[in-house]
Amino acid sequence: MEVLRPTLINIGGRIYRKNTIQEAAYQNEEEEDDFYRAESVQCIDEPCDGFMIEETEKGFQCSINLPSQLFKYIIGKKGETKKNLESDTRTSISIPRQGMEGDIVITGQNRNGVISARTRIELLAETFRKKQPFTHFLSFALNYPEIQERFLQFKEEVLSKCSKDHGIESSIFQNPAKLHLTIGTLVLLNENEVTQACQLLQSCKEEFLDKIAAGKPMEVEVCGVEYMNDDPAMVDVLYAKVQMKDGSERLQLIADRLMQRFVSSGLMLKDWDRVKLHATVMNTLFRRDPLAEERSTISPGRPGQRRESFDARNVLKLFDKFYFGEINLETVHLSQRFSVDSSGYYTAAGQVQIS
Repeated sequence: MEVLRPTLINIGGRIYRKNTIQEAAYQNEEEEDDFYRAESVQCIDEPCDGFMIEETEKGFQCSINLPSQLFKYIIGKKGETKKNLESDTRTSISIPRQGMEGDIVITGQNRNGVISARTRIELLAETFRKKQPFTHFLSFALNYPEIQERFLQFKEEVLSKCSKDHGIESSIFQNPAKLHLTIGTLVLLNENEVTQACQLLQSCKEEFLDKIAAGKPMEVEVCGVEYMNDDPAMVDVLYAKVQMKDGSERLQLIADRLMQRFVSSGLMLKDWDRVKLHATVMNTLFRRDPLAEERSTISPGRPGQRRESFDARNVLKLFDKFYFGEINLETVHLSQRFSVDSSGYYTAAGQVQIS
């Protein structure tokens, strides 16, 4: 990491600078302990006391509402992370018991100590939230009958003409009921966070979605295929290309504005400066895990994650202009990753109409 260009982290709308400190390493420590000892944090876009600090008879107190799944990272191995936090900030940190929801409460005689403890807890929580598998994603559904029918024709023809090519087999094709355009992925760990995301999506409709759509149908054409990586002989993901029939940038603008709004809220991680609008049709992760989707198609896999790529040269040559159909996109879905509705598409935790 460059000292003059440290990593910036968005936590609840506040921006923090994560600085490296050169200290001796400790053996046999959990990942969260290493992180706590190795990093410091500095708020850079607004005062770190932007949250509520209550003055009591015994000093100062504040609360943090976090999902219970993140408590273990604040506690650390044998409680070491919590103890270190309390010692360094001269505070007392109360965390709900395992399996229970509730606020983390920080108390201390010094106001700055309470602020420092809260900031470090938020940074720890945000860091380990990024390592959780995503639970929801924003998308445009493409599982219209015409698109599904043409996709199944595409699959049949590819298997008929290219099955001898390395790695091409039925298991790597997308489920036609789940065809979609991904806008971005989210880690929502409790009902409160799901509600917050739904409310934000509704506010996006009022702020800019209706204005961009301008009452016109979002008619798109799905045509042609493209690959994600550099070598067509070793492809992990093949996707169908999508564009507005009127040649406008309205769909791209909607996707980018949604991504920016959710990223700025802290609910979504930023993978790219612009959303890569694509409809995954083949993905090698499906070979061993049919539920593996979304983030793996637009971001690098986790360390140690192995894929068996396929040779897409003939597919690209023979199906470069394959026509999947035309549809009107009408709805933005906040979809649940591991749940499907009666149509076979991902269950919507929330949705808004855009035209």
